Amino acid sequence: MRRILVTSALPNANGAIHLGHLFEHIQTDIWVRFQRMMGNECYYVCADDAHGTATMLAAERLGTTPEAMIESLREEHADDFRRFHVEHDNYYSTHSPENEHFTGTIYERLAADDRTFTADVEQLYDPERKLFLADRFVKGNCPRCGHDDQYGDNCQECGATYDATELGNPRSLLSDATPELRSSKHYFFDLAQFTDFLKDWTATEAVQTEVTNKLAEWLTGGLKAWDISRDGPYFGFTIPGTTEKYFYVWMDAPVGYMASFKNLCDRTGGLDFEDFWRSDSEAEVHHFIGKDIINFHCLFWPAVLRGAGYRTPTKVHTHGFITVDGVQMSKSRGTFINAGTYLEHLDPEYLRYYFATKLAANTDDVDIQLDDFVQRVNSDLVGKVVNIASRCAGFIHRGFDGVLGAKVHDVELWTAVSDARHELADLYERGDVGRAVRQITALADRTNQYIAEYEPWKHVNDPDRADEVQGVCSLGINVFRALVIYLKPILPAMAAKAETFLQVEPLAWEDAGAPLVAHEIHRFKALFTRIDRKDVDKVVAATVAEAETEAGNGAEEHSQHVSIDEFGKIDLRVAKVLAANFVDGADKLIELRLDLGVSQRTVFAGVREAYDPTSLVDRLVVVVANLAPRKMRFGTSEGMVLAAGPGGEDIFLVSPDSGAEPGMRVT
Repeated sequence: MRRILVTSALPNANGAIHLGHLFEHIQTDIWVRFQRMMGNECYYVCADDAHGTATMLAAERLGTTPEAMIESLREEHADDFRRFHVEHDNYYSTHSPENEHFTGTIYERLAADDRTFTADVEQLYDPERKLFLADRFVKGNCPRCGHDDQYGDNCQECGATYDATELGNPRSLLSDATPELRSSKHYFFDLAQFTDFLKDWTATEAVQTEVTNKLAEWLTGGLKAWDISRDGPYFGFTIPGTTEKYFYVWMDAPVGYMASFKNLCDRTGGLDFEDFWRSDSEAEVHHFIGKDIINFHCLFWPAVLRGAGYRTPTKVHTHGFITVDGVQMSKSRGTFINAGTYLEHLDPEYLRYYFATKLAANTDDVDIQLDDFVQRVNSDLVGKVVNIASRCAGFIHRGFDGVLGAKVHDVELWTAVSDARHELADLYERGDVGRAVRQITALADRTNQYIAEYEPWKHVNDPDRADEVQGVCSLGINVFRALVIYLKPILPAMAAKAETFLQVEPLAWEDAGAPLVAHEIHRFKALFTRIDRKDVDKVVAATVAEAETEAGNGAEEHSQHVSIDEFGKIDLRVAKVLAANFVDGADKLIELRLDLGVSQRTVFAGVREAYDPTSLVDRLVVVVANLAPRKMRFGTSEGMVLAAGPGGEDIFLVSPDSGAEPGMRVT
C-alpha cells in the first residue's frame, strides 16, 4: 500500500472559486479518489493563499480586517468545492500558526547555511498611502514604445517586460500620487546555489518531459536570487529578527501545503507529519498545478525544501491554461463562470465528467467548448453508459423478479470489459483520464450494440428465450457496474446512486474483476437527465449580468482613483423608457428601449430581480450615453443605466427629478 499526500495550487483569498480553480481541483480529486479505490492511503489537503498587499487593501475597502475577510472567503471556497464533490481532507489557510512556524523554521535553516542574503532594492513608493507599490498598483508610459496607461511589469501594446522603476510618468493606482523612488533592504534566497541539484531533480520523473525542457531554459540561462521579502505595511508573517520586513507571499504560500497537512495531523490524530515530510520519507507527495507557476513549484520550492532539510515532491502534475470556446475566460462574454453561478442551474457532475474528458498527462492547453459540453454529457454519459442500465433493469424485474442470471452470457464481452481495468488503472495513474473516458465509452458502445443484437424487448414474453433475455440483460447490468467502477473517481455521486440500485457495498477498483451472479437488484431510477442547452445559456447570461452589475457599481479588478478630468468625459443623459422586456435565457437582464431625445438606444440592464418590465415603461432613467457599445449574446448594449444597491431585489434605478426631459445632460 502506498502512502500519498496530494495538494492542489492554493486559490487566492480575494475572489470567488471559478472554472479555472474547479478544473484543477476536480482533476486532483479524481486522482485522489482513484488512489483510494486502489486501496492506497491517500490524503488531500489545500488552503487559501491569504497573504499580500492586495488582501490588506481589499479588507480595507470592505471596512473589515484581513483576518475576518479571509476566513469568510475560506469557508465560502471550501463549501463551493464540497458542492462539486471535491473531497479535501483539510481545507485551511496560509494565515495560520502552523504556516508561520514552518516558514520561520525553513528561513532560519536556510539563513544558518548562508542560503540567504540581503541587498538594497530601489522601488516606487506611494507617499500618500505610505507603502511600496507592487507592479500591479502602478501605471505609466511604457519605457519601450511610450504607450501610456501600462502596468508596472509589462506593456499590453508592444509586449515588452520591464521593472516598474522604468515607467515614464508613473502614478499610483491607490492614490493617483506620483510615486517616489526609494531604497529598502530586502532578503533574498540564493537559488543559484541549487543549480546542480535542480538540473538533476528536474530530469527525473518528478516533472513531465515538456516541463523539464522549459526548466532547462532557465537553468541554462542562470538562476537569479529570489526576493523573499516585502516592506510593511503588509499582511503576512514578519521575518524572524525584524519588525517591518515580511515574507513575500510566494515564500509562505507553498509552505501552506505543509501547514495544512500538519493541521490535519494534529486535528485528527494518528498521522505523523514527519512520516511524509522528513528528507528520507518513503511516502509520496504530489502537487497539482497550472503551468503558469512551474517556476515556483519546480525550481524555488524543491530548492527551499532541499536547503531546509525536508523531502522534495515525488511529482508535480502540471496542466495547461484553460480557455472557453477558444478564448480566455471573460465575464463580459459570460465565460468567467463562478462555482456558485454554475450550481444555480446545472448538476456539478456534468462538469466533473466533461472536465475528465479533457484531462491529459501533458501540459497542453484545455479548451472548454459549451456545445461540446452538452453533447458529451447527453450522448456519452446519458445516452451510452446510463442507457445500459435503464434498458436492462426493467426486463430483469419484469421477468425475473429483479434477480440476475447465474452465469455470464457472453464471456468474450465480459472479459474485455473486466480486463480493461488494468489499462484504465494505468491511465488514471498517469493522469491521462480523457483517454480512459474514451475507452470507457467505447466499451459502452460495444455493450449497447450487443444488447441491440439480441433485442431482449422482443423476446421478454417468450418462454423459450427467457434464459437468453435474462443472460443478455444480466450481462448488461454487470457491464454497467464495471463502467460505474471505472467512472467512480469522476462521478462519485452517480456511483453512490448506482451502488444503491445494484444493492452492493461501495465499489472498489478490483470489484470489476468478477461479475454479480444470481444477485438481486433494485428497480432502476434515473441517475442523470440530459442537459438542456437553455440551462447552459442561463449560466452564461447570469455571468454576464454579474459583470454588468459590477460595472454598474463601479467595481474594477484593481481599485483605481479617477481624476476629475476623466470623470468629466462621462456623458450622463436623461432617457425615457419606451419599451422593456425580459431577456429569454437571462435570469437578471431586462432589455430597455430608451429615448434620448435625438436618438434611441437599446440597453441591457441587470435589474430583472427588482423590476417588472411593465412598470418601467415611460419612466425616466439616467444613462451613460457615451459608453462604447458592447456586443452580447442577446444583442448589442448601447449604454448603461445607473442603479444603486447591493443587488438582487435590492437594486434601484436612478431617476432624475421631475421636470427632466429625454436628452438632458446630468451634471
